Amino acid sequence: MKRRTRVTRQQALEGEAAPTAPSRVERKRGRRIQEIVSVAAELFGERGYDGVSLEDVAERLDVTKGSLYYYFKGKDELATAAIETLGNTWTSRLEQLPQAQDDLPSERLRALIHEHITIAVRDYPAALRLFLAPRQWPDAQRARIKQLRQQHDRIFRTAIEAGLATGDFTVTSVDTALQCMHAAMSQAPLWCADLTGRARDHAIDELTDTLMMLVGQAPSEQPRP
Repeated sequence: MKRRTRVTRQQALEGEAAPTAPSRVERKRGRRIQEIVSVAAELFGERGYDGVSLEDVAERLDVTKGSLYYYFKGKDELATAAIETLGNTWTSRLEQLPQAQDDLPSERLRALIHEHITIAVRDYPAALRLFLAPRQWPDAQRARIKQLRQQHDRIFRTAIEAGLATGDFTVTSVDTALQCMHAAMSQAPLWCADLTGRARDHAIDELTDTLMMLVGQAPSEQPRP
């Protein structure tokens, strides 16, 4: 008769494979993928889906086209990765803005507008256009762009509706206010393209103040530095 061995909970836990940190090779691969995706997003934003080939991406990265296949099966997969990465990063940065319980609705909306414009102008001036003409994309990517735009819109819609509920905001229509807001923010990279330093910061602040007027919030009378 075989002797039965009793295994304690601790022994069982110790026997489980512990999660391992990414290796140096995995970290290097991750950085390379991020670089490829960032360049692809920029190109798709500049030229549209049909105007970009893997050769274009490889040329801007100064690598061979064949090396891209080590990371992506083809243009469609790379395009999807660019959409997902940019859309999720953008939304995440807006959602993670610090927010205190006693923040006024106007403070929340102002912070969202300012951060969106800042990201568009400083971080992704070309790539933003990737989301502006979804009809130019294949069906699968077009559907995902629509979902990401809806998630993005929901953040601003929630902020505006919160201000309406407290009586802080006044709008003719939430939809119209949002359409005007998004249209103006999408043009920010073009308007600020030739600005740097304090001039660019001032332009971002000024556009933020202007868009807050869409919900009935007048600019602060205190002069900006």
